[in-house]
Amino acid sequence: MIPTRNEKDSVPLLLARLAPALTGLDAELLFVDDSDDDTPHVLATLAPGYSVPVRLLHRPPGSRGGGLSGAVVAGARQANGGWVLVMDADLQHPPEAAALLARTAMRGGMDIVVGTRYAGTGSTSGLSGASRLLTSTASTRMVKAAFPRRLATVSDPLSGLFAFRTEAVDLNRLNPLGFKILLEMLVRNPALRVAEVAYTFAPREAGDSKASFREGLAFLRHVTRLRRDRLVGQLREKPGDQGGRLRQLTRFLGFGLVGLSGVAVNTAALWLLFDRFGVHHLVAAALATQASTTWNFLLVEGLVYRGRGSGSFKGRALRFFALNNLLLLGRLPVLQALVVAGLGVLTANAATLVLLFLVRFLVNDRVIYGSGAVKEGGRDPVRLLVDPGPSAAAAGPAHAAGRKRSTYLPYRYDVAGTVTIGSQIRLPELEFFRAQWISDDEVDIAVRVGDVGRRTPHRRASLTEHGQPAEAAAIRYEEHLGRFGANFSVRVGEQIRVEIGPLLARSPHVVYTNVIEALLRFVLISRDRMLLHSACVELDGVGVMLSALTDTGKTATVLRLLREHGGRFLSDDMTVVDADGNAVCFPKPLTISSHTLRAVNADDLTRAEWRRLNLQSRLHSKGGRSLALALARFNLPIMGINAVTQILVPPPKYTVDRLVPCRMGSSTTVEELFVIERGTPGLHDLDQGEALERMLVNTEDAYGFPPYRYFAPAITVGGLTYPQLKEREREILGGFLSGVRTRVLASDRFGWADEIPRLLAEERGGTRTDLNGSMPTAAATQRAAEEKRAQAEAWPRWGVRLAPGSIAS
Repeated sequence: MIPTRNEKDSVPLLLARLAPALTGLDAELLFVDDSDDDTPHVLATLAPGYSVPVRLLHRPPGSRGGGLSGAVVAGARQANGGWVLVMDADLQHPPEAAALLARTAMRGGMDIVVGTRYAGTGSTSGLSGASRLLTSTASTRMVKAAFPRRLATVSDPLSGLFAFRTEAVDLNRLNPLGFKILLEMLVRNPALRVAEVAYTFAPREAGDSKASFREGLAFLRHVTRLRRDRLVGQLREKPGDQGGRLRQLTRFLGFGLVGLSGVAVNTAALWLLFDRFGVHHLVAAALATQASTTWNFLLVEGLVYRGRGSGSFKGRALRFFALNNLLLLGRLPVLQALVVAGLGVLTANAATLVLLFLVRFLVNDRVIYGSGAVKEGGRDPVRLLVDPGPSAAAAGPAHAAGRKRSTYLPYRYDVAGTVTIGSQIRLPELEFFRAQWISDDEVDIAVRVGDVGRRTPHRRASLTEHGQPAEAAAIRYEEHLGRFGANFSVRVGEQIRVEIGPLLARSPHVVYTNVIEALLRFVLISRDRMLLHSACVELDGVGVMLSALTDTGKTATVLRLLREHGGRFLSDDMTVVDADGNAVCFPKPLTISSHTLRAVNADDLTRAEWRRLNLQSRLHSKGGRSLALALARFNLPIMGINAVTQILVPPPKYTVDRLVPCRMGSSTTVEELFVIERGTPGLHDLDQGEALERMLVNTEDAYGFPPYRYFAPAITVGGLTYPQLKEREREILGGFLSGVRTRVLASDRFGWADEIPRLLAEERGGTRTDLNGSMPTAAATQRAAEEKRAQAEAWPRWGVRLAPGSIAS
């Protein structure tokens, strides 16, 4: 959409450059014209000469309310596309930059994409004169100061080059005035997911500037009105039910009184441990926190919220303790600094507790007890930038700018004969696939340790993508603490090169789960395989797959099936499948959550391991995960927090044969797929379309933790962009499910391990027909079982390198 006003000289130049730049995009050009000159006539004359459809919406005098902003709103109501890109006609917004912005928007995951002059290699060089540059910079700083939270992730909120998804912006909420419609959209639609694309603001090619003193006054009125409306909206905002604000104030006061008593308990425990028993003050503070946390939780649970929180009592207790111990990690360095500065231990400890009171209340009130919970789809705390400028060359190995590091990859893996990985840190999840015979330069994914990111801390996490969206890109993710943070970079090419910061290098589980597995997923798709979130076993020669949302009970069911019914184990969390119904083993170590403990029959575990397992399984269960996901909505270094947590308390991961006696299988043809879920006991079939959607949702659920949702849309592997990879994944899964019977099995008592063998036995002992409708003979059934058993016994030789995706046996 191009708003025009007396642009007869600019339009021919614009069309000549813009139409070729849009080649390959399903787009139209919509001119919203407020001109009094020959601009409509010029457009009508030139439009038939271009392959891109051109439409004109001319607003006659008297119908031009709102100025340029009003023209944008009027055009958006007439637009046919799912996305609307707005740019000026004077070529100060280069058509090539507009095309890049369009491609960035259409690859998915965003609601609005802003062309920025103030981030990355963006530039304001096209602004004519120092006065206009000063005015633009001052105006940008003013509006960011007026709306510090809503514009926190946007560097150029006054940009005239931007694209928005029509379904995401409520046009009825807009009250356009003047030039700056983007500012209005951002302020009045706070839940928009925003990304930015750096570009250089070019000199004007033709026409005259529409800026004037009158427009400046209109801009000031606009900002004042937005700020006033925001304040009025906050004052008039009604609570969810009558008296809600009073109840929140009561909760705040009650929480404060409980917290005050907790400070007394904490101080008393610290005095006893430090003064009387001589325990080091940091250790004593950590132990005192456990005592005060127990005291606070019981009072908060019983008096302030009275058991009305989300989830179970145990779940709330786990999240409450996890939060307080997480804050403890940040509190101890401050406590030490205050002690070193000369403050007494007890006084310093009390001061740090008081400083964190508001944080504890907000997180407890919004996350643990669910009152005023953070809404899905809220403004992301991570700044997203696509920067196509020359700094892409500087996004090479991050260690080049820091101290010299080795490039040797001591750990090498061959995943199912399809994807090879080399790493400078051991990846326990891939230990089954160790293949030391592969050379460094042969691996598909190379993981090295380097000094990633800027040296100095910054206010929020950021993800920067260098290069064009449809080309190989360099992606850099940085958190708040500079190079001390959980940072990484990815360069996609013939070999995918991953650089991880030193903090992440000490937490290999986070590296694998949050970075490597996502890349492995996309490389497998490019080679006609899918990494499906599922468990797979073979029972009496029948390939059986289980799928569920995270932490439903899939792992416990697999352990019970193996312990009580024998069979062969292929995978618990992820399975490699193809379009022909085949499943290849992916035996990652099992993560034991609290509800899985009852299924563990591991005589081999020591007493110390059992004690650790009880703690680890609760911290790394669904409660801990939900707390981490909730905290990820705040401006926190969440990946760094996750890494430190897993360094201090490693996740409880064990190979399956240490937990239950079992045999391993290499591959199978899946015949039965059970989607297990909690609820009223029941069993029903799923058609292929329903099964496809359920399996895709379950798989995507496994990648919910940041920063996956930020960097995945920037990935291009094997010439396939992110949307193309997702579509190819859907095709592979559709082929896989075409020969698999899929059913939903619900249980309210974790009874899936009892029901599945019973169902299989009844059907195979009865009159079940083949998928083609014919009755299998006993000899054919026996022969098929023997062939499957022989196939399972023939272990694949991963070292034999065949065509991509093939398996040697």
